[in-house]
Amino acid sequence: MQMNASYTSLVAVGDSFTEGMSDLLPDGSYRGWADLLAGRMAARTPGFRYANLAVRGKLIGQIVDEQVDVAAAMRPDVITLVGGLNDTLRPKVDMGRVRGLLEEAVERLAPACERLVLMRSPGRNGPVLERFRPRMEELFTVVDELAERHGALVVDLYGAPSLADPRAWDVDRLHLTAEGHRRVAEAVWQTLGYEAEDPDWHVPSAPTPPPGWVSRRTADARFARQHLLPWIGRRLTGRSSGDGRPAKRPELLPYEGPVHGGPVAGGHGG
Repeated sequence: MQMNASYTSLVAVGDSFTEGMSDLLPDGSYRGWADLLAGRMAARTPGFRYANLAVRGKLIGQIVDEQVDVAAAMRPDVITLVGGLNDTLRPKVDMGRVRGLLEEAVERLAPACERLVLMRSPGRNGPVLERFRPRMEELFTVVDELAERHGALVVDLYGAPSLADPRAWDVDRLHLTAEGHRRVAEAVWQTLGYEAEDPDWHVPSAPTPPPGWVSRRTADARFARQHLLPWIGRRLTGRSSGDGRPAKRPELLPYEGPVHGGPVAGGHGG
């Protein structure tokens, strides 16, 4: 891989993770690792162009149908693809179908760019995701196999202790904080061959005293009421927080900082 890389364009494809939840801006829109990465790349390359097609809640089939051909037609230097995790979090999932769709996405995107970047998504330590870990790790095995076959880069966020730390996750326990997104941007930055700005992005923050029993139970109750129950409700009714929501950066245009969208509506992704 080249060092001190210079790319002229980036297109991000995926779901809420790539949209930027929960890196909240003051106006209620989201920033996220892809915007941060684009800003850093643009600072190195005048005229740098960026599109972000990701929409919260999208399953891999929707990503293939709605985003992949659009991204391929833009023919950017770099495409990032992160998808399939929402599928693994469903009560029932056909992992063979997920594998096939992810393979289809990679086969379309790899020839359309100079660098295709895939990821092993981060996984928060804690009971909420434990039942889904076997599916997640099966998905990441597919990611590794496809990357080797098609010459794509893989960013291993799942193996980063800093992103397993519960402090890197928002109160919904499904999306990263601003600091978590900053670390992801640094990881992708380094994988693309740029000189490290934070060599220790994977190292957890210094230990802090654990919250007391009452604080933990209060947080658990708030999480269940505000996030877990609505998420389960959407799963049972086949709805998604991304239904009808457009991508925040649908065109490959010169990067000029965050695009401020409307208020955060529809809850957190999935």
